[in-house]
Amino acid sequence: MSEWVVLTIAMAAACVVVLTITVINNRRIGEDDDPSETPSVIEYMTMMIGVVYAIVLGLAIAGVWEARGAAQDSVRQEAQALHEVYARAEVYPADVRSRIRRDVDAYVSHVVTAEWRHMAERGTLSAQGTRLLDRVRRDVTDYVPRSDHEGQAYQPLVDQVAAADDARGTRGQGIEATMPGVVWFGLITGAVVTVGLIFTLQIRRTWRELLLAGLFSALIAFLLFLIWDFDAPFGRGISATADPFTALFPHLRS
Repeated sequence: MSEWVVLTIAMAAACVVVLTITVINNRRIGEDDDPSETPSVIEYMTMMIGVVYAIVLGLAIAGVWEARGAAQDSVRQEAQALHEVYARAEVYPADVRSRIRRDVDAYVSHVVTAEWRHMAERGTLSAQGTRLLDRVRRDVTDYVPRSDHEGQAYQPLVDQVAAADDARGTRGQGIEATMPGVVWFGLITGAVVTVGLIFTLQIRRTWRELLLAGLFSALIAFLLFLIWDFDAPFGRGISATADPFTALFPHLRS
């Protein structure tokens, strides 16, 4: 059964139960009942819906912010691993060292200049980036150490390339939006209900009430926009950046 069908059935069942109990309860009330002695439920329900929706918004913002932080951390780990490859290649002969560093520079340049834009536009890692990283891997793994000193550096270099590849895979998994459709349905429906409840409170056309109503609606819209913007860690305005690459490879900025 689809999750949307389950959600629809659950919401409909909840409404039916509440309305049925309310109708039955009203039929049992005597004619001498004075409703003015019972506190109005409107203010209470408005307050509770606002509190519940605020909690949901807070959890959503925390979730997308955490996803953005994880995406940025994967970028940092990838850049740091490649920097270690670049630095530890110092123990290898000049021709091997130059080839490794040249290919690392080529990969980093591609990530910063081309792949970042490719991720934002197409939502995937580029095939060229994969080929360039494979070339770095072959540079490291195909070399046969000629001394004990080179042999001691070989395995750490291989491990760093593997760490860079793993971080790149994590970066690729973090491209897509993290919020499922059912959550967006709840956020948007909750916004409509919460803002709509303003009209149940006998709002008048005084400038103070209109200003507060407008600010409240604008705040809800801003928070939803914030969640939407954070929801794609590499694809929108407030997104993860390639700063770790440019910081660790400053010679590639020019």
